[in-house]
Amino acid sequence: MVRRRRFLSLLLVGIVTAGSGGGACAEGLLGAKAPTAPTASAGAAPTASNLATAVAPDSPTAQVRPFYADGADLASADHERFVDPAKTVLEKNEALKKSGQGDCLDQNMPLDQVPYDKAVLEKTFKSLEAINGDDARVVVAFVEGSEPHRLEWKLKKVEGAWKITDLLSVTGEWALSQYQCE
Repeated sequence: MVRRRRFLSLLLVGIVTAGSGGGACAEGLLGAKAPTAPTASAGAAPTASNLATAVAPDSPTAQVRPFYADGADLASADHERFVDPAKTVLEKNEALKKSGQGDCLDQNMPLDQVPYDKAVLEKTFKSLEAINGDDARVVVAFVEGSEPHRLEWKLKKVEGAWKITDLLSVTGEWALSQYQCE
């Protein structure tokens, strides 16, 4: 877990410092820019947004945005937005629910398992998208009840469309792909 946190920290610092203007836009999301931080690997400059910012319909952020703009949870999400390993975990969870054994996932995972308050979320939500070839990451941050939350969505381009491969909570130290729904 320590190695993962270190990797995520370096990734986040790299995303913030990449691009000519992306770092300045992202400072409010991920903190002040570190003077000796490494830069992100080659790829498009990261773009920052909030819930009021329009996003391209075919962007990685467009796949993530409904969980925040509409309050969608994992149960009501279109599972066609997902590919493995996330899709397998969601399918196993559905099978578990249908068998009457309950739910192994908190359906509020996109909000780091905290209550959804749209007004508060709209005021504090920020996201940062970084694309590197057929892989993308969308980091979201928001404050709920004076507690900051940061999540990372991993996506992959599959047949020309962005699909979610995993969801990780940087603050809660969990990953959707690590759940065993059996």
